[in-house]
Amino acid sequence: MQSRNPVQPLLLMFPLGLFAVAIILDLATLLGAPAIIGTLAYWNVVAGLAGGIFGALVGRPRVAILLLDLGVLFYFATLALIRVRTGDRTADTGILLLELLGFAAAFAASWFGGRLEPNHSPGMRRPISRAADDSAGLSTTRREAA
Repeated sequence: MQSRNPVQPLLLMFPLGLFAVAIILDLATLLGAPAIIGTLAYWNVVAGLAGGIFGALVGRPRVAILLLDLGVLFYFATLALIRVRTGDRTADTGILLLELLGFAAAFAASWFGGRLEPNHSPGMRRPISRAADDSAGLSTTRREAA
């Protein structure tokens, strides 16, 4: 059985949390909060990008999952570059909607990544050990088919 990296859930959830907080702070800014809240949302996106790059490279060895993660990171990097053009780095309604779309894509990539790794996902069936198969009289072909 493959061992799971104990830091992998943190590497995945930390950037998602930062992106979610950025969305909440941008919504608060649009509802009338001070501009500093919008600036804080921008820096949450930047911190989420830094953590996401590290998490994508360390925690996700499969190519499809890595490409999904990096696609989401490039998406949020583009949104961060758009926000740099404003003086206080606040977002308007269009940027907020794009952030929500990017967060949905990040959530879908996380879910998809968990579904592709059955040995690492909680609640998924774990592989049967060879000793249990040998004692039950299962052949190698039957075990591989299961």
